[in-house]
Amino acid sequence: MKTLKTLAGSAALATLLATSAMAGGHGWSLKEAAAPYAGTTVDVVFLLRPGYEAIEAMLPAFEEETGIDINIIKHPYENALGEQVRDFVAGGDLDIALIDLVWIGNFAENEWIVPIDQIKADYPEIIDPGLDMDDFFPLVLNAFGGWNDTLYGLPFDNYSGLMFYNKQMLADAGFDSPPATWDELKDVYGPALTKDGKYAYALQSKRNETQSADSFARMLWPFGGSFLDAEFRSNLNSNESQAGLKFRQDLMQYMPDGIVAYDHAETVNAFSQGDVAIITEWSAFYSTVVNPDTSKVAADVGIAPEPMGPAGRKPALGGFSLAVADQADDDEKAAAWLFIQWATSKANAGEYLERGGVPARQSAYADPSLAEIYTFIPALVESWQEGVPEFRPRFAEWPEITEIVQEWGTKMMLGEVTTEDGAMEIGTRMEEVLADAGYYSGDKPLAQ
Repeated sequence: MKTLKTLAGSAALATLLATSAMAGGHGWSLKEAAAPYAGTTVDVVFLLRPGYEAIEAMLPAFEEETGIDINIIKHPYENALGEQVRDFVAGGDLDIALIDLVWIGNFAENEWIVPIDQIKADYPEIIDPGLDMDDFFPLVLNAFGGWNDTLYGLPFDNYSGLMFYNKQMLADAGFDSPPATWDELKDVYGPALTKDGKYAYALQSKRNETQSADSFARMLWPFGGSFLDAEFRSNLNSNESQAGLKFRQDLMQYMPDGIVAYDHAETVNAFSQGDVAIITEWSAFYSTVVNPDTSKVAADVGIAPEPMGPAGRKPALGGFSLAVADQADDDEKAAAWLFIQWATSKANAGEYLERGGVPARQSAYADPSLAEIYTFIPALVESWQEGVPEFRPRFAEWPEITEIVQEWGTKMMLGEVTTEDGAMEIGTRMEEVLADAGYYSGDKPLAQ
């Protein structure tokens, strides 16, 4: 097997050759396109996650080629939205918006980001003819970067919910494969794997976006539930939504005590230490659980799509896009686009993957042999074909609604309210937010 260093080196060479060929083929080069903007500084928020470390490691090549300086401001996920909103409201320094899938409506409706078609019209000379928008997974491109039939950003740091399982723990319990369905996970694997201080499953459920997105929403969709119906009224007390929320309560008996305090770090660590047999987590954590430096079970990790529910698989879909900030000046906008275009390019996708990122380029996964090296690829590609873009509603009001879901979703898990009463409370408050926003009066389209 090739080492990471060897792979990265070969990818860099391939990128160089591809760039040279591209320039020779159609007369465009990054260096020439960037020349008018050399010396420009571009400010962007990055998260403390592997995908960002990957592109940061590749960044010197971009800065040397273009003369553009990328100033990275690092935040944990929990702070990233608030810090960016404050900057945009104040007309601050950010030149690129880092947009979670559920923030896109908010950013677009506040006109904080520039449509890609406008960038193409204003700066035609910096658009790489090899951009190939059709190479992005369509579901990912539209969900992460699009809003209301307008494309604003390109997918970056792309996730899907996957099932990570400990092959040895399952084998010791008599299983030669992971659970195929959620019911099987609870009824068969749960009792067999929960013993001697070990647990079958952990569901990250801490009271922040983790509770609303990674815990609450994860149990809605596979059971046929959803936050809203077609009229934008709460669907949380439907039979299907209640089936999912009650299932979550039943599944808790096979999770560690205090699961409501588990964020991603705690969940991934519990799995990596061998204390939990199965987790459903974002693909971004692949590099953590298979790295012997960070995982005691690295050699035993198996990966599969999330389990099936009565309504199908419906895995979590998440990730980010990069978009040009409207508050940037003309040179900053051009320089920002050149970076976004480069960071998400076909030419760089291979190296980005090898360094721990997850590109949204279909071409990056075309080589079947890659699945032997990156065992998450088959499950990831399947998930991106079956995921639900509105897994969390993407409208501008989600930041307000998610706080309601976090509060009452946590109370459900703690047994402080029933799933019916908690869902009723969330639904009532959610509809109040949507009414104030104008969805029921016709001021806003019923789009999520």
